[in-house]
Amino acid sequence: CQGPGGYRGGRKDMALRCAAWLAAGRQPRCPRLPPPAREGTVRRSSAAKASAVKITEKASREKILTLESMNPQVKAVEYAVRGPIVLKAGEIEKELRKGIKKPFTEVIKANIGDAHAMGQRPITFLRQVVALCTYPNLLDSPSFPEDAKKRARRILQGCGGNSLGSYSASQGINCIREDVASYIERRDGGVPADPDNIYLTTGASDGIATILKILVSGGGRSRTGVMIPIPQYPLYSAAISELDAIQVNYYLDEENCWALDVNELRRSLNEAKAYCNPKVLCIINPGNPTGQVQNRKCIEDVIHFAWEEKLFLLADEVYQDNVYSEGCQFHSFKKILYEMGPEYYNNVELASFHSTSKGYMGECGYRGGYMEVINLHPEIKGQLVKLLSVRLCPPVSGQAAMDIVVNPPIPGEESYSQFIKEKESVLNNLAKKAKLTEDMFNKVPGIHCNPLQGAMYAFPRIFIPSKAIEEAKAHKMAPDMFYCMKLLEETGICVVPGSGFGQREGSYHFRMTILPPVEKLKILLEKVKDFHIKFLEKYA
Repeated sequence: CQGPGGYRGGRKDMALRCAAWLAAGRQPRCPRLPPPAREGTVRRSSAAKASAVKITEKASREKILTLESMNPQVKAVEYAVRGPIVLKAGEIEKELRKGIKKPFTEVIKANIGDAHAMGQRPITFLRQVVALCTYPNLLDSPSFPEDAKKRARRILQGCGGNSLGSYSASQGINCIREDVASYIERRDGGVPADPDNIYLTTGASDGIATILKILVSGGGRSRTGVMIPIPQYPLYSAAISELDAIQVNYYLDEENCWALDVNELRRSLNEAKAYCNPKVLCIINPGNPTGQVQNRKCIEDVIHFAWEEKLFLLADEVYQDNVYSEGCQFHSFKKILYEMGPEYYNNVELASFHSTSKGYMGECGYRGGYMEVINLHPEIKGQLVKLLSVRLCPPVSGQAAMDIVVNPPIPGEESYSQFIKEKESVLNNLAKKAKLTEDMFNKVPGIHCNPLQGAMYAFPRIFIPSKAIEEAKAHKMAPDMFYCMKLLEETGICVVPGSGFGQREGSYHFRMTILPPVEKLKILLEKVKDFHIKFLEKYA
């Protein structure tokens, strides 16, 4: 229609619009047509209706993006920590809010290491500094301690326009990278660290994915193979799938408290050489989901193996503050590498990762982290900075949070006593819960749990009777997924099946965080115990 006040598009376009309106029983808004009947209806013949429907059908077309046309590498990605079991937990929560009756009153999400969501209180000093950086007017407030103000001013001076809202350099704010380097030197007893080798990241996950991205190359039998522990944190398998690299599994020794055996590394490497080019070795220490803490000898053996086989080492050390068992101690790969002498220290390429999300901080939402990359080829260093520049910079508030992790109050400062009290309270509480979880699981027939030496998870082995395995197959589920789904539906407890992390064939596990408050954790463990006994009675 080209009439006054009418639609001024093309005639064909207008015809399609009118047809759509007519098919929906609406009057087209056109000044050339008579006004609608008073009762608000449009009288049309059946032929007019059919014509309108045909035109509407022609107007629709197939979607460009479908499951068949999408990137197959993205489709292959799986991330069990937020997989089907968690989606089901969300559905159950909605049903509870609607008043639908269940055998429980709440869903306990023990599937993920999200400390604050589980009730852990933030570290006061960290939040004070980030608050001051976010709203600098508070720098004049007497409510904030001077040591917090001092750090906030330093961070803001490193920001464009003295504002946390500005972009930073792609590698991160320079003064924060200097603080990270100083922290590493203190942690490692004086081993030198260069701020130029520090890259601030969006959590440790961003750094790991970035390094893998720059490492993967080749095709066919020369395609990059990435060696990962089994069980593993699903970030690794997901990133490998997305990059179309080759996942090379090496198995941790469950019978020996999930120890890493170099003979197993060698077996895995030699088998992989038949179908890919293994050039990356990933280590998680302390372990996730398995909670083991590697001793010095083990780390030395791994470094020697990497040096001998010319492998690029990735050391995921985000749980370095989470060590609980007596006789266990965290040793960084960087420190041991340095102490093994120049032949190793000057040649083995190593990327180490840390984060604000774990430890005693639990600041998952800030997405703060860093990686230290040493012995990188100078030209590759330029390529890495280029790759990082594509995403501009990590969240600046997360960078500020990371700074407080590596530059906390020191003895003699105003906030030191409160900071130490809060830090030790969190870590002591986690140690208590680690022991409680291990002891309670090991009292349940058909459940075995290795000592939780570190990190914040239990990964118990569960016995699943053959009758339950057959029923799981009938539902097209892995047996441990079937078990965890039943646990969720009957108790409201959400845990992650071991098949999402990898496990030896014929063995079954689940991962559960130990983060809930002690009293809630006791209730959770009792519910798991009661469920497991009933499950065995039903299917044995």
